[in-house]
Amino acid sequence: MDVRAYNRSMWDKQVEQANPWTVPVSRDVIEAARRGEWSVLLTERTPVPREWFAPLVGADVLCLACGGGQQGPVFAAAGAKVTVFDNSPRQLGQDRIVAEREGLTIATVEGDMRDLGVFADASFDVVFHPVSNCFIHEIRPVWREVYRVLRPGGALLAGFNNPAVYVCDRDEAGELVARYSLPFDSRELSDEERLRMFGDDSPIEFSHSLTDQIGGQLDAGFLLTSLYEDATSEPIGAFMPGYIATRAVKPRA
Repeated sequence: MDVRAYNRSMWDKQVEQANPWTVPVSRDVIEAARRGEWSVLLTERTPVPREWFAPLVGADVLCLACGGGQQGPVFAAAGAKVTVFDNSPRQLGQDRIVAEREGLTIATVEGDMRDLGVFADASFDVVFHPVSNCFIHEIRPVWREVYRVLRPGGALLAGFNNPAVYVCDRDEAGELVARYSLPFDSRELSDEERLRMFGDDSPIEFSHSLTDQIGGQLDAGFLLTSLYEDATSEPIGAFMPGYIATRAVKPRA
């Protein structure tokens, strides 16, 4: 199976179905961002601390696997020069809708987050990468490519699943049970299991170890500067946070 092509078509369908991560921000959100009043999400609920960002005015920001008309337009309204890179044409279309509606300049590029070859070395000051690498099988190439396209001193802000979210499911009585071993690959589920866990027209998902999520950033050359956990609506969220967000910096020469 061509996972990238399959997930592209599924995310296009998610736009049609108004998945919350595909719904463009309102005019009020953009107007507030122009006044310097803005917040964005890397994970499900907790806004990214503002101190994680250098001044955005004039900064080159890459929103990586981040289509949907949400974070990119906010950054653009706050004064950044924004490029949104995503695998889904319909997701990128949401960013263009907001840009046209609000008079914003946003570049949109379709592609695979593991290959940023369309960008030159040291092109960006910030790479903003919300929870999305669960839709690809290998993530270390992502960290290496991000490191390459960031300028020295630039920051990678990333959100990702704690792999434990894929372990649990609910039994017939609705009780939480540990059912799946790691690494998790939703292609191995039955149709009934996939529908129960992810719903109709769901993209393929993969778990990734913290060794690859955090250790992979460090191995790529990043310096980790901050980290927080966030709650999840997944079943395991009744017992533990399901998301992690990290801020990592490319060292200056």
